[in-house]
Amino acid sequence: MTEQQKKVLDRLQAQCSKREYCRRDVFDKALKALEGDREAAEEVVEALVVDKFVDEARYAGAFAREKARLQGWGPVKISAGLLAKGIPQSVIREALDTINPEEADAKMESVLKAKYRTLEGEPDAKLKLLRFALSRGYSYNQVRESVDRITKA
Repeated sequence: MTEQQKKVLDRLQAQCSKREYCRRDVFDKALKALEGDREAAEEVVEALVVDKFVDEARYAGAFAREKARLQGWGPVKISAGLLAKGIPQSVIREALDTINPEEADAKMESVLKAKYRTLEGEPDAKLKLLRFALSRGYSYNQVRESVDRITKA
C-alpha cells in the first residue's frame, strides 16, 4: 500500500468510526481522494472491510431503522434506497426485519395524520393522502385501513 493510500485509509477509518457507510460510499470517497485510481481505491476499501470499519449488513440495518423511525419511510422506499447504494437483496431483507413493526406503523399513522391536516377541506383529500402514503414507500395494503380511519375521523 502506498503512502497516499495509507493516508486515505486513515482518514476513512476515522470517518467510518463516527458513522456507518456502505461499501459504495466509501469507494467513492477513496476514488476521489486517490484521484481516480480504481485499483488503489478498491485496495483501501478491502482493508476497511477486513478491519470491520465497513459492513454492509450493519449499514443496511442502521439505514432501515433510521429511515423508518425518523423520516417515516415505508419498506418499499427503504428497499429502493438500499438498492441504489448497491446493497444485495438478501441483506436488505434482513435489514427490513430489524424494524420494529409496531413503531413503524405508529410512525406511518402520525405522518399520515399530519399530512391529512394540510389537506382537510379538499374534495380529493383521501386520494391525495393515499398517493402521499404510497410515495413514502408503504404498500397499498398497509395504508388502506389507516387512510380510511384518518379520513373518517
